[in-house]
Amino acid sequence: MSELALPKIDENVIQKKDFIVRKLKKITRSENVLSHPDEIKPYETDALSAYKQTPLTVVLPEKTKEVSEILKFCNEENIKVIPRGAGTGLSGGALPLQDAILLGLGKFNRILEIDFENKCVVTQPGVTNLGITHAVQHKGFYYAPDPSSQIACSIGGNVAENSGGVHSLKYGTTTNNILGAEMVMMDGTICKIGGKTLDQEGYDILGLLCGSEGLLGVITEVTVKILKKPQSVRAALIGFPTIEDGGNCVSDIISNGIVPAGMEIMDKALIVATDNFAKAGYPKDAEVLMIVELDGTKSEVDNMLKQVGEIAKKNNSNSIKLSKNEKERLAFWSGRKAAFPACGAMAPDYYCMDGSIPRGKLSLILKEINNLSKKYNLAVANAFHAGDGNLHPLIMYDGSDKEQLRKTEEFGAEILKTCVKLGGVLTGEHGVGIEKRELMCEMFNDNDIQQQLSIKKSLDEKNLLNPGKVYPILRKCAEEGRIHVHRGEEKFPDIPRF
Repeated sequence: MSELALPKIDENVIQKKDFIVRKLKKITRSENVLSHPDEIKPYETDALSAYKQTPLTVVLPEKTKEVSEILKFCNEENIKVIPRGAGTGLSGGALPLQDAILLGLGKFNRILEIDFENKCVVTQPGVTNLGITHAVQHKGFYYAPDPSSQIACSIGGNVAENSGGVHSLKYGTTTNNILGAEMVMMDGTICKIGGKTLDQEGYDILGLLCGSEGLLGVITEVTVKILKKPQSVRAALIGFPTIEDGGNCVSDIISNGIVPAGMEIMDKALIVATDNFAKAGYPKDAEVLMIVELDGTKSEVDNMLKQVGEIAKKNNSNSIKLSKNEKERLAFWSGRKAAFPACGAMAPDYYCMDGSIPRGKLSLILKEINNLSKKYNLAVANAFHAGDGNLHPLIMYDGSDKEQLRKTEEFGAEILKTCVKLGGVLTGEHGVGIEKRELMCEMFNDNDIQQQLSIKKSLDEKNLLNPGKVYPILRKCAEEGRIHVHRGEEKFPDIPRF
């Protein structure tokens, strides 16, 4: 994927850049429109920094009405639009195009309403994930989804990618924690979906919007659920001598009816890297380290911790430590939360993958990743949301070496193909973007993909919102013999031809 296949450049749009910039400055304040190369350079990539592209121009609206007018203008003039949140996405979903406006929501950064009675918060999309918890914690509430980038990632981006985090096992991903949204469609139509109530009549449009990766509309407001903090929260730090022992312990904990708030696994490479970085006191003699967090009433948590300890011993754990207070619990998590920056000491660059597998296949996938590491001669460190089978292998490479980047991409693709073969899926929370786009054929046939494209076409007839993302270049898939493609334009009107 080093040579990215992106939608064909519309030279007419590029030639109209001055006209487009002037029009945008009439819709929003002139300082909100960035067109100089130095101004737009920070927007050339998201957190999948291996790929870069300069946008035509960047616009940073401040009001929903401005977003509506911008999209209406672009729809009329056939100008592509790339929505962007905080830019922390790891699948290239916010990668710009040379002939597209990049629409940033960073100035939509206010919490509009905190409703403790109905246990919800109405917020603009640019508010950070952790910012919501900070706004309600004085009353003993919090927002449950907690991706590793929660200090920086925006709630609008969380909705677009259906972000998860370490507590997804018990409390679900973003889709399980939002109640409503305001969305602007490509023709400028502003629509409200859901609200403060738990369920809405009619089609589950909110479920469709969550995880749609900016292809269906631009989110300008979100209503999220907030939860009361539990009476007791404790964690166990458990080391195992083998991959199999750790994987078996995960399955046994769940099969015994215990649902932890979070359950994470790290392999040897990540144990060493994170402990050196965060000084979390991890047992470096362990091949696999598991963090199990339990919450509820004090008696409930104490009882579950006892059971977890017994299950761990049956699975040959060689170390176990239980948090005695909040400081110790946070220390257990400090290494896991610092996993990505800790890997900076292992190589000049790392490529963070994201796939999901059935829990019972954890040891199988770890073994296969280790085999692939030897095959490609590239080091890898592994972190798992073990409870829901969401894995995050971090492949170490040198981005200045094009051959290493090519090998890294092939390594990552093989991991994801293995996930599908083991009964899993291509992504758990990072999304498809451009990273996994061509691998969609591993999971879906042409009819499956056509149904999804038909939904997009109903909301974005001209394919102007985030084109070139998520859906594969079907010709390539057909040539590789994975799906049968109806080549007529009427069959796949939204797929760009290359």
